[in-house]
Order: sequence, then C-alpha cells, then structure tokens
Amino acid sequence: MGKIKKKFSEGASKTYTTRNRALKKLQVTLVDFRRLCILKGVYPVEPRSRKKANKGSTEPTTFYYSKDIQLLMSEPLINKFRDHKVFLRRLKNALGKRDLTRAKSLEKNRPDYTLDHLVIERYPTFVEALRDLDDALCMVFLFATMPVADTVDSKAVEECRRLSTEFMHYVIHTHSLRKVFLSIKGIYYQAELQGQTLTWVVPYQFSQNVPREVDFQVMSTFLQFYRTLLGFVNYRLYTTSNLAYPPKVDKAMEDNAAGLGSLRIESKRVEDLIKNAQAATDDSAMVEDNEATEATEAEKPVEITTEMKARLNTLGSKIKSIVAATPATAAPLYDAVGSSADIDDDETVQLKNMLFGKQVFFLSREVPRYSLEFIIRAFGGRLGWDTSSGGGSPYAENDSAITIQIADRPTQGHQFLDRKYVQPQWVYDCINARCLLNVDDYLVGQPLPAHLSPFVEYAEGDYVPEAATKMAAAAGFEGEVTNLQPEDRDSSSEDEDEGQENVEGESADEDEAESDDEDDEDAKVEK
Repeated sequence: MGKIKKKFSEGASKTYTTRNRALKKLQVTLVDFRRLCILKGVYPVEPRSRKKANKGSTEPTTFYYSKDIQLLMSEPLINKFRDHKVFLRRLKNALGKRDLTRAKSLEKNRPDYTLDHLVIERYPTFVEALRDLDDALCMVFLFATMPVADTVDSKAVEECRRLSTEFMHYVIHTHSLRKVFLSIKGIYYQAELQGQTLTWVVPYQFSQNVPREVDFQVMSTFLQFYRTLLGFVNYRLYTTSNLAYPPKVDKAMEDNAAGLGSLRIESKRVEDLIKNAQAATDDSAMVEDNEATEATEAEKPVEITTEMKARLNTLGSKIKSIVAATPATAAPLYDAVGSSADIDDDETVQLKNMLFGKQVFFLSREVPRYSLEFIIRAFGGRLGWDTSSGGGSPYAENDSAITIQIADRPTQGHQFLDRKYVQPQWVYDCINARCLLNVDDYLVGQPLPAHLSPFVEYAEGDYVPEAATKMAAAAGFEGEVTNLQPEDRDSSSEDEDEGQENVEGESADEDEAESDDEDDEDAKVEK
C-alpha cells in the first residue's frame, strides 16, 4: 500500500501562499512587509484556481509565490527594520523620561542601511538597469518639483533635484535627446542612451498643493530605491564617457538661479587635462605679457605725426568704399540639415543632433526656461535669458549675436530687426521634425499650428493630420510618417494630366479608325 498524501501538500496550495501566512513566516508587520516587497521587487500574483491555492477557502486574499517569500527570509533588511524599531522605542522612552543626554547619544548612533546590494541583485547588467529606468526618472523628476511638506522629506527633494540635473547634463553632453511633447500632464522627453530608449515625463513648474489622500509612505519607498538606482546609473554614464562624477557645483551661480549652468562638467581624459593645463598656462603668460607691454607703453609718450593724422582722416572713406564693393550676402538662418547626398548616415545623424548649432537664442521672462534651456542645449544651441529669470546669462538681450528670440507675449516693447521673434512651440516642433521649420507660422501673435505627438506612428491607410503631412514634406525630415503622400495639388494635377492623355489617346485611335473606313469605301467605288 502506497503512502497516503496529505491534502493540499502539493500543487497550487504549495506554489502559492497568502499574505497572512507570509507575515507569520517572516515575523514582520504589514508596513514592513510592503516596504520589503517594493524594495525586493516582489509583487502579488493571481493563481488559476483561488480555491485550490487557498486550501479550499474562497475568502478574498492576496497571493504570492512561495519561493519569493522563501527568498525574503534571507534578506538582511529585515534585521535592519527590527533595529530601527528598537531605536525608536528607546528614543521614545528617553524623551519621555526627559533624558536628553541619552536621547542625543541614541540619535548619533541611529541605525542606517543602504540599498546598493538590491540594485546589483535586481539588475546584474547595466543594460537591464537602463531598460527599467523610465519609472525611476518619472518619480525622481516628480519629487524634484515637489514643495517641502510634512509628508515629503526635504533631503529627498534636494537629492532628487541633484540627480535629475546630473542626468539632464549628461543628455546635453551626449546630445541624446530625440523627441519632446507638451501635454496636459507635463512635458514628455525621449532620449536614446547606449541603444536603449528612455521616455519620462516632467511636470510643469507651477505651485503645487500636496494632496492628503495620496499614500506618500508607499511612494517614498519607491523613491528610496529609485534614488539609489539613478545614482548608480549616473555614475556609470559619467565614468564611461570619461567625465568626472559628481560634477562640480558653482555655488555663486547656484545662488544666483543659474539653473543648468551652475554645474561644471570636467573631462578625465589625459588629452583634455593636458589641454586645460596648457590653456591655463598660456592664459597666465598672455596676461603677464599684456601687463608688461601696457606698463612699457604707458611709460613711453605717444607722438602723433602728420602722416598718422592724414591716414585717420581718410579711414572713413576707405571703409565706405570697401562696404560698397562687397556684395551683401547674409548667412542663411535656416539651412536644410542633411540635404547633401554625399554626407554619410552617421554624419547626418550628428548634424541633426546639432540642430541648433548655428543659432543663438534669447529667452524672454514669460517662457518656460527650465525646459527650453534643456532642449536647446541638447541640440547644440546657445542661449541667454532675461535677468528676471535668473543670473549667469552669457548673452544680454541687446547682444548682436542673437538670431532668435523666444517670446510668448503678443506685443513686444522693443524689437531688434536682426533677429526673429517666435513662440516656444517652434523649438519643440523643430525637434520632432528634425529640421528647422519656417518661422512664419510661429511668429509672435500668430495662431499656432497643431502640436502633434511624435510618439504616434501612422500606418498606411490611417488618417494623417495636415500638420503631419507638412512635417513629412519638410526638408530633412525622417520620422514615422513614411510611405504616405500628402493630398496636395501636385498629385491631383498629375491625375488630371494622365486623364487628359488617356482621352487624347482614345480620340486619336477613333480618328485613325474612321480614316481606314473611308479608304475602304473609296476602293469599293473604284472597282
């Protein structure tokens, strides 16, 4: 006679376990169990038969894999959570007895833990960490704009701001930004890092009210892990590009609200270090030489001869003659990027990544500088901004090098004739179209065209908006709008021409047939 098997000793009841059984097995509270599952990446599952998995019971409950719970038993964070509870109990007793010396000593020896081993455990390779970075970026950028409140830690907000700024600087340095979209929820960005596509959303920088109905304890647990993960990723990205990490922060620029310009990225390459040292020595030598020459020239008296006076008098007429002889050829503001057939694919991609390389922008005080500064610098552009938006602007408003000024007011107090005044949407549409669009549709005060999402892929036969066909027909555009012909006059005119040719061909055949019939009748009459 075989051994009698106990009921529910194998099958679904052994593969799955309930949450209450997991709490008894781990000997932790529900709050600590949730934190542990979030940090370890253990999630509930849905068995095929809830009755078999729950040993014949039909009560509503949450199920987990038994192997996941067995893995949690060897996690060292459980002991850290228990030590923290003991610390809080001792601190509460010391404060209740008004033993301040003991309370201070306990505060100095506060137990702390790190999540470095969890990042290495969950992401064995760097590519896997990049592939799962979308949620981390969204969470970190969200808390970077959060106000400090009772439910939000100020240290966490500062660390999120630092990590997000470091990541944006790396995207600017490598020109990895690909798509941008303005939505109601926020600004969507898409970048390509080491062959992996990352998409995240950044909220608008408006004054926010922290909602009370949101469980920030769960969100802070996710944020704690995401901060550690993004720190690892930033370090790896900077070091693989031979950049010093963490980048240095200019305190004066940061206090003056310089934004992204407050960070200084330094290269660790030997060639770059030698060049920087040589440049520093050359600058110091030039300064010393200039000071010496100025001192010697100041000692010598300057004698103005009659020949020098005559040359100075004729200088104005010579300049006018030279200006009249040279043709007035101004550099084109909008070049067709990637239009040459001789440029290779890699070079065209590099040129499109430097879309604003020849442009100098100026941001008015009413436009979102935090977003425009990031995307313009990511595509090789240079920019300045109004003093009311922050200090440290490399260009003043009256600088002659500025080619485009971005404004969002219908009327301007004063305008410069040597630059174009456009609305902020022009920059975003140019990035999505991968070429410099015509500014006539984006002038200040003009109704703007539709801002389409670059993440939508159109298949053949789908409805394509008119703005998408215009972008597809723009010079140098390479996007998802492919194998589609815009419905314009050219295609209709071609169809009309083909119809006219067919009609003319049919009439010519009829004339030839009639002439043949007449010849046959004449031949019969002669016979």
